[in-house]
Amino acid sequence: MTDTGTGRPGLPERPSLDGLEDKWAPRWQEEETYAFDRSKERADVFAIDTPPPTVSGELHVGHVFSFTHTDLVARFQRMRGKAVFYPMGWDDNGLPTERRVQTVFGVRCDPSLPYQPDWEPPPGPPRPPVAISRRNFVELCGRLTARDEAAYEAVWRRIGLSVDWSLGYTTIGDRARAVAQRAFLANLAAGEAYSSEAPTLWDVGYRTAVAQAELEDRERPGAFHTLRFHGPAGPIDVDTTRPELLPACVALVHHPGDERFAGVTSARSPLFGVTVPVLAHPLADPGRGTGVAMVCTFGDLTDVTWWRDLDLPTRVVLGRDGRFLPEAPAGVPGELYRPLAGLGVEEARRETVRSLRASGELIGEPRPVRHPVKFYEKGDAPLEIVTSRQWFIRNGGRDAKLRERLLARGRELRWVPEHMRHRYEHWVTGLTGDWLISRQRFFGVPFPVWYRLDDAGEPDHDQLLIPDDSALPVDPTSDCPPGFDESARGRPGGFAADPDVMDTWATSSLSPWIAAGDLAGKVFPMDMRPQGQEIIRTWLFATVLRAEQRAGVLPWHTAVLSGWVVNSDNRKMSSSRGRLVPASAPIEQFGADAVRYWAASGRPGVDTAYDPAQLKVGRRLATKLLNASRFALGLGAGRALREPVGEPLDRAMLGRLAEVVTAATEAFDHFQHTDALQAAETFFWTFCDDYIELVKDRAYGSGPGADSARAALAAGLSVQLRLFAPFLPYVTEEVWSWWRYGSVHRATWPTRYELTRVAPESEPALLDLAGDALRQIRRAKSDRKLSMRTEVPLAEALGPGPVLDRLELIDGDVRAAGRIAKLDLLRDRTPELVIACAF
Repeated sequence: MTDTGTGRPGLPERPSLDGLEDKWAPRWQEEETYAFDRSKERADVFAIDTPPPTVSGELHVGHVFSFTHTDLVARFQRMRGKAVFYPMGWDDNGLPTERRVQTVFGVRCDPSLPYQPDWEPPPGPPRPPVAISRRNFVELCGRLTARDEAAYEAVWRRIGLSVDWSLGYTTIGDRARAVAQRAFLANLAAGEAYSSEAPTLWDVGYRTAVAQAELEDRERPGAFHTLRFHGPAGPIDVDTTRPELLPACVALVHHPGDERFAGVTSARSPLFGVTVPVLAHPLADPGRGTGVAMVCTFGDLTDVTWWRDLDLPTRVVLGRDGRFLPEAPAGVPGELYRPLAGLGVEEARRETVRSLRASGELIGEPRPVRHPVKFYEKGDAPLEIVTSRQWFIRNGGRDAKLRERLLARGRELRWVPEHMRHRYEHWVTGLTGDWLISRQRFFGVPFPVWYRLDDAGEPDHDQLLIPDDSALPVDPTSDCPPGFDESARGRPGGFAADPDVMDTWATSSLSPWIAAGDLAGKVFPMDMRPQGQEIIRTWLFATVLRAEQRAGVLPWHTAVLSGWVVNSDNRKMSSSRGRLVPASAPIEQFGADAVRYWAASGRPGVDTAYDPAQLKVGRRLATKLLNASRFALGLGAGRALREPVGEPLDRAMLGRLAEVVTAATEAFDHFQHTDALQAAETFFWTFCDDYIELVKDRAYGSGPGADSARAALAAGLSVQLRLFAPFLPYVTEEVWSWWRYGSVHRATWPTRYELTRVAPESEPALLDLAGDALRQIRRAKSDRKLSMRTEVPLAEALGPGPVLDRLELIDGDVRAAGRIAKLDLLRDRTPELVIACAF
C-alpha cells in the first residue's frame, strides 16, 4: 500500500474486484450506512413501498433486475440528502408457500386432526403424503419460509441493495396480520366488505376460490358436441363443449329476435329426460352453433349471468374436488346419474359421450376445436364454478361511482412509463364483480370473525362476533370471541370460527401501512411504488383501492413499472415455467457490480434480455474504474483536491463533466436510470482514453500546470465516483476509501455548481478538440503499424483559424500525449481539423 497524502490507508499495489462484496456488505451493515433517520420530517423523507417478494423457491436474475432498479433510485435520493425509507418485506403466506411445503416435507393439511406439539416431518417425502393438523402445517410453513427468507436476504445483501434491514416485515407476521384484520373490520363496518353464497370460480387442485384478477386464459384442445334435445314440435339441437354437464342443465336460451325458437317454451334433455324451459336472453348469439345454448350450473361465467338474470334453479353436480357428487341433483333420475358419480370431469365427459352415442342423441361426431379456458394463474387444471360462501370487498365492479373515483386516482398517479396507466384503466373499466378475498387454505391471515350457532348448531352468518381492536391479531380457530370461552366452540348456542384466510393480495395491498408501522406520519403517502407490470391489476390496483377506502388518497405519488427479463427465445424468465437463471450464479461469476450494470441497462417498462456479454461489459467498466482511479491517485490527485484549476484543458474537462452531472440528475429525477448511466459511462471512457492520456505528463511534473492537472483529476474522479455510486456500489466504495473519509454512499450527489465553481470559464469543446487531435495522431501511428510511444518529429495541424486558435490553447498537452516534437498550426480552408504526422 502507498500513502496518498490524505491520511487514508493508501493505494493497493494490484487493485481487484474480487472480494469486494465480502469486504463491504458487512461493513455497510455494521456502520448502518443505509439506516433510516427517524428524526427527519416528512418533507425530508423519500419513502419506497418496496415489493415483498414471494418466498417460495429461489431468487432469479429477473428479481435482481427489477429490485436493482429500485435500489438505484434509493441510492440517488439518499445522496440528494433525503432520509430514504427503504424496507424489505417477505410475502410468505399464500398458495405457493403451501404447495412448496407439501412438496418439501411430503405432507398435506387435514384441519380435523389434533395438533401434535412435538411432531416432526419424516425424512424424505413419504408416499402418500402424511396428513397433519392445520396448526402443525402452519408451523411447517413458517419454518420453511424463515429458511428461504434467510437465503433471499443473503442474495439481496450481496447484490448491494441499500435496504434498512431493521425495517423488515413479513405478510404473515403479527404486525401484518393486525393491519390486515383491522382494515377488513373497517371495510366491514363501512359496508365495503360482505359475505355471500354465490357461484365462484374454483381451483380443484388448490381447493380454493379464485378472484378475477388471478385468472388467465390458456388455449386448450376441446370439441363441440351436438346434443339433441326434444321439443314439443320436434328436435332442438344444441352445441356444447361440456356434454358432461347435462345433468346440471337448467334451461336452454336463444336470442330474443331469433324466429326459429318463437313459441318454443320447453324441451326435454337427452339421456336424463329432464324438462327445462327454453328462454330468451340478449347474450345468446344466433350466429353461433345452432343458435341455442345450454345453461348449466355452472359451466362458465356466462352460465352464471344467465342463471342470475333469468332467476333459474340450481342443479349442482361438481364437488370442490373436481369430481361428480355421489348423489344426483334434484329433478334428475338417480339411476341415470349413477354412472357419473365420483368421476373426474374428463372421465365423466367420456362416459356421457358414450351414453349419448348409444342413445342416438349425439348428432354426428365431436368436432375438434382449440379455445381459451380459464385457469388460476398458478394452477394446473381448468377452473370450475361451484357455489360457496365467500368474502368480498367492493371494488367498483358493480359501483359506477367508486369505479370513477378509482379511474380518477389512476389519472392523478405519476406512471413511469406513462403508457402503463392504460393497463390500469383497462382493468378498472373491465371489472365485472367485486373482489373475492377469501381462500379455503391454511397459511394466511385469518378472518377475524366468529358466527353464533343456532339451536341446531348451524352458523348464523348474519350474527357476526367481532374481536376488540386491542386483541388484534386473532386466530378465530384457537381464540375465542368476546364473552365466550372454549367450551362454547362448536356447540349449539355457542360459536364457530370463520374457517377461511385472506387472499395474499388482501394483505399485500396494505404494504404501505404494514411497512410504515409507527412511522406512517413520516412516510405516508409514500413517494414511490416500484413493481412488475403484470401485477398492475392485482397489487397496484388493490393498494389504490384500499387507500381510497381508508383515507381517500393515493398511497404513493409515483408508480415505476419494470419490464420483464427474457431469455434468448424472447420469453419471460419465470420460475413457474422453469426458465430461469439463479441470481447467485452471475453474481459469483461476474461480480455484483457487473450484474447491476446489466440490470441498469434495462429501462422502466421495457423487456430486457439476459445477456452474459452485457455483464462482461459491466465488469470491464468496474475494472477500468478501479485501475484508472488507482492511476489518477498515483499521480497525486488525492493531494490536490483544493488546488486551483487554471489550464484550459482541465477546465474544459470539468465543464463537460458539469454537463454530464446535469444530464444524469435530470434523468434520475425522471426515473430514467439508464440515461443517467449512459451519460456517466460515455464521459468516463472519454476521461480515461483522452483526458488522462492528455494530461498525465503534465501531472507528473511540478508547478501551476501540474497542480491544475492533479486538481482537475481529483475533482473529476470525485464527481464520477459519485455518479457511478448508485450503479456500481462496491467498486466506488472501494476507490473512495483509498483517499476520502466516510462512505461514498453518504456523500452528496454531485452538482453542476461544484464544478463550475472550480472551473468558472470553461470551454467544454476544447476536450472534444483535444480528443479528436489525439485520435488522428493515434490513427497515423496505427496505419504505419507503429507503437503509440513512437516519437513524431513533426506534425502539421490544418484547419480554419478559430479551430487552430483553440488548439493552440492546448497544444502542449496534445504534443505530450502524441509524443510530437514540433506541431505547426497551418490555417487553410479545410472545414475541420486535420493533423498530418511526419515520421
